[in-house]
Amino acid sequence: MSDEVRGWLSPKAVAAEAGVSQEFDLSQCVREPIHLLGGVQSYGALVAARLEDAVVDTVSRNAAEVLGRAAQELVGRPVTELIGEEQWALARESMEAGSLGEGTAGGVSGPGPERAADGPAASGVLALSLESGDGRARLFDVTVHRVAELLVLEFEPRSTEAPFVFQNFYPRVRGALHRLQGATGVTECCAAAVREVQALTGYDRVVAYRFDGVDGPGQVIAEVRNEGREPWLGLWFPATDIPPQARRLYARNWIRVIGDVDDATVGLLPELREGAGEPLDLSGSILRTVSGYHLEYLRNIGVASSMSVSLLHDGELWGLIACHGDEPRRLTPEVRAACEFFGIALSLQLAAVAEREQADELSGYRRALATLLARLSSQEPDVLLRPDSGLAELLCADGALLVQGGGTEVSATGDPVPAALPGLLERLAGASPVGEVWSSDRVPEVLGLDPAEAEEQGLPAGLLFLPFNRDGDLLAWWRREQPAPREWAADPARPVRTGPGGERLTPRGSAAVHRATVRGRSTPWTPAQRAVAGELWREMSGLLSRQMAELAARNTELARTNEDLDSFAHAAAHDLKEPLRGISNAAAFMVEDAGDVLDATSLRRLTTVRRLAERMDGLLDSLLHFSRLGQVGLERVELSLDEVVDDALLVAGGRLAEQGVTVVRPAPLPRLRADRERLREVLENLFVNAAKYAADEGASGERRLWVEAVPVAEPGGGEAVAVVVRDNGIGIPPGQQEDVLQLFRRLHRREERGGGSGVGLAVVKRIVERHGGRLWLESPVAAPDGDREAGGGGPGTAVWFTLGAAGTP
Repeated sequence: MSDEVRGWLSPKAVAAEAGVSQEFDLSQCVREPIHLLGGVQSYGALVAARLEDAVVDTVSRNAAEVLGRAAQELVGRPVTELIGEEQWALARESMEAGSLGEGTAGGVSGPGPERAADGPAASGVLALSLESGDGRARLFDVTVHRVAELLVLEFEPRSTEAPFVFQNFYPRVRGALHRLQGATGVTECCAAAVREVQALTGYDRVVAYRFDGVDGPGQVIAEVRNEGREPWLGLWFPATDIPPQARRLYARNWIRVIGDVDDATVGLLPELREGAGEPLDLSGSILRTVSGYHLEYLRNIGVASSMSVSLLHDGELWGLIACHGDEPRRLTPEVRAACEFFGIALSLQLAAVAEREQADELSGYRRALATLLARLSSQEPDVLLRPDSGLAELLCADGALLVQGGGTEVSATGDPVPAALPGLLERLAGASPVGEVWSSDRVPEVLGLDPAEAEEQGLPAGLLFLPFNRDGDLLAWWRREQPAPREWAADPARPVRTGPGGERLTPRGSAAVHRATVRGRSTPWTPAQRAVAGELWREMSGLLSRQMAELAARNTELARTNEDLDSFAHAAAHDLKEPLRGISNAAAFMVEDAGDVLDATSLRRLTTVRRLAERMDGLLDSLLHFSRLGQVGLERVELSLDEVVDDALLVAGGRLAEQGVTVVRPAPLPRLRADRERLREVLENLFVNAAKYAADEGASGERRLWVEAVPVAEPGGGEAVAVVVRDNGIGIPPGQQEDVLQLFRRLHRREERGGGSGVGLAVVKRIVERHGGRLWLESPVAAPDGDREAGGGGPGTAVWFTLGAAGTP
């Protein structure tokens, strides 16, 4: 079975084939090349001649009966021998006039016609005469269309009834169109159309049939029928009734007439065209023969003749006007033209009705959108996700979702988010163009899932979303499943059923209605809803662009300010050191030179000047070091944290030993990526602080310092390794923990707890941030698990820090 067949037939439809008594492959119906059946209906004859030289390429085998010339005599001979030079020129002109503004229906190759997107095929109709054996002229209605390099002429003998009079026929068509234009809704339009078509053609049943999607089933939405026929109004018919290749031909040809379902097909000569290896393409043919599957279908429902008029919307097949007769029926070209024109008019009217309804609907949505945008213009996009924002209600959805930061930030409003929705959005968004609305009211079907399976996985039935960018940021709405009851003229799960005409596709009609509930679908998204979603995206994109531009400008200004501050601090510290040395030296010389003659007060004051100058020199050194940290680049390498701790203890170990602080490593420390010198400086500062703020004399228990590496969750998602330096010292009150991280801030007087300038933790914080990490304090703390016997001491302090993504082991 081909991929096309597997993709179109439902699993139930394929499985249904196994339930019939005879072998019947439904996929054959889907694969059948109905445009290459190699035959025509017998009441007319076909002649195809090359445009280049007028030589006949293909002829129907009934040419002798219809045209008076045997097919063998015509093939390979100039067509002008049959119709004359003048009428050949008229045929060419007719084809060109019919092609004006519509393009040319070219040849089709492959499994089926692929030109549906080009719109209906162009054709022309004219009257031609041929001389009969008795010398009298025989009149024909000839339909002309082009197939690649061929001009195809289809001859239908002129009816013996009264001649066509345009003045008599036109008022009927005009009145029908006038009544059609008075209809306002889709159903009303279709109801008016079926009445007028029956009046024009005389068929016993005329229905308007609307498809549920391009490849979906269809429903009868309007019907007119003669007495004694069962009603079909409201019934659904399985999608298998009209396979894909038939739908493509309906989209190419406005009208299709079958005069007699029991007509004997007339073959073509030659059967296969020379050089092409296949029969003549009859995609645009009026006389084209009918698939045996379709004929059997019609016989099974008691139809002897039929006509279908295509209804198109935006170049796609929207529906059909289907006409059924109880007796064979031929329609004159004039009546066919009227019906074709009627189909075009109805398609335009339906499009106008849809556009009017969409415009009214869109107007209401835009008013609601204006309220949302007024709130959004001065605030962050997150305001849309507040419970009272109206975002979900804007599109009549059950909930809405905003994904930012490449999927790291998810905000929602409305109903609880379906469990599998974020993953589904991530999967679909990558294949959807940025700024283009993606929507479906049947998500399980799109994913190839059974509705029950989709429900078990936590998937919504309806979804509409717009990707903002390729980073995964998007705005989405979802809808719950809305089970819909349907009445089927045939069980859609059993399209193959024994009928009076054979074991083929057999609708059962209202006498055996099959009631079923369609699951896995939500309320459909309307064009107006998709349009207003796109407008919201454009507004949000503009707002986000403006905010990003403002943020970039502020960041640039901030970077310049920081650079200026660093340069100022460095220059100020460097330039101030020289005067300070002069002040300190001058005070020292005065004490040395005049110490004997100075009184005690003056001597004490000079000593104070010298001490303060030296203190200022130390502060300037600290400021210089702090400013350099913002200018010196980092050299990240893979290193052993245990080795860096050992290096730091070479400097700080003496201070810890003086205070009787024991260093404990509960477990081997991991390898990290960091700047070795900067990381050593961080640990030295933390170790020195632990020595300065060890527990007071007399406190019970041993003074200890623990160094660990602990996995922690990052705020934006994911996991990192945090280095923890924990002590059981005097601790830091919660209200002062932020203060100690500032430059030149101490909790005690300068001479207490070993002195210092209050720069250490500020330096630690800056180094950590330069690595892209974060730092936080915890106090009071307990000793690590497994070390409770240490006991005693003070409340303790734990300093936690990470080193950014590159610091991960």
